[in-house]
Amino acid sequence: MTAVTDADSLSALTTRAQSCAERIRSSEAVLLASHIDADGLTSAAIAATALERADIPFEVVFEKQLDDAALARIAQTTYDTVLFTDFGSGQLDRIAEHENADAFTPVICDHHQPADGSTTYHCNPLLEGIDGASALSGAGVAYLLAQALDGGDRNRDLAALAVVGAVGDMQATDDGLGGVNATIVEEGIEAGVLEERPDLSLFGRQTRPLPQLLQYSSDVHLPGITNDRHGSMRFCDSLPIDLKADGEWLTWVELSADQRKTVVSALVQHALERGVTPDAIEDLVGTTYTLVSEPEGTELRDASEFSTLLNATARYERADVGLAVCLGNRDGALDRAQSLLATHRRNLSSGIEWVQNNGVTRCERLQWFDAGDEIRETIVGIVAGMALGTANIDRDRPIVGFAEKTATESKVSARGTGRLVAQGLDLSTVMGEASRAVGGDGGGHDIAAGATIPSDQRDAFIEYADELVVKQLA
Repeated sequence: MTAVTDADSLSALTTRAQSCAERIRSSEAVLLASHIDADGLTSAAIAATALERADIPFEVVFEKQLDDAALARIAQTTYDTVLFTDFGSGQLDRIAEHENADAFTPVICDHHQPADGSTTYHCNPLLEGIDGASALSGAGVAYLLAQALDGGDRNRDLAALAVVGAVGDMQATDDGLGGVNATIVEEGIEAGVLEERPDLSLFGRQTRPLPQLLQYSSDVHLPGITNDRHGSMRFCDSLPIDLKADGEWLTWVELSADQRKTVVSALVQHALERGVTPDAIEDLVGTTYTLVSEPEGTELRDASEFSTLLNATARYERADVGLAVCLGNRDGALDRAQSLLATHRRNLSSGIEWVQNNGVTRCERLQWFDAGDEIRETIVGIVAGMALGTANIDRDRPIVGFAEKTATESKVSARGTGRLVAQGLDLSTVMGEASRAVGGDGGGHDIAAGATIPSDQRDAFIEYADELVVKQLA
């Protein structure tokens, strides 16, 4: 996808990044506070690398959410400058209170919807008319800051991590990354750290044996193959080529060009014979991003798999492991991250199975489920997104998932689709307004957002949220 961001908007955003960089350069030391998902971890890694290269002392802390308790902990430190990455804009009013009390000077590099309030050092694409949900991720904003801190091309290699963050934040379409993200891709290619090309768009090309790759093809449903272990094995066995080495199934990246062509042709024929629409079949191929400096056959080689690996660390309270992997630790940290990923995949599988077995409740325009303590609150959003469009779960209405956060609070995660967003859906507004109406708080992006609410306000929250979605999609 080509860059379509207005040059004046990007120039204005770059000026904001330069202002933030000037404040950071004038600081004796910096506290770097970041969110815990893949975008937050890559944001932190980009900022940390840039700070280290600029010889600026720093410390990194991670927070699940930037609530009053988290801000109080940050204010109690001795740092006069706090750099917020991948969050902060949505908490601008509360951060300003600490700034006004001279607790610290905030530097905010974020892409979420800003709350009311203002601060001197604030770099957010939305402030310059650039879409923070599709054109630039939190990692991308951190990359702009890194460029401003250096003033040259030294930090262009960090474009690879910025792309991992954008992909992890669901900003890539079948046509790839757009807006400022596309500009970052171009810089990563020029720096020799990225490769962009069309390829099979199924998740796991680097690491999953071919039958498993096809079995878990959730983005494109292939009757008789998707979610069917024996069916995917039969399909691979039926092909007129050998797809094994030493008795073991090859992964997609281990196949030759001719073998890949044979598999794709057979998949298309299989799909057509079973009534899959041509538009859906086209989704089998999409734009992919390869980190060419990483070992082939590992999660780190593919932007999508890398982002999933990072999600598996932070969502199990080991953001430090994810950060270490991003910073180049390929020994103990990577082993630990891969172990956490195995646990993550099992939990996601169990979560999706729970949703399918228990079903969803449908309102006028929403569908929702309440998993209680059956699904971890840190992954309920991922489960909701993966469940969207599976058997008996509609793709034509947003899905909202609840999970127990504390004895009195529930985590709420909402997911939509690009088509619904094009029709007017904005889950950031829905989650923010509905949660605050029942004594909670929330926000996020138009296609994916979350909130925390009092557990006993679930039904009132759903009623309010459904009314908002009805109005948006009217």
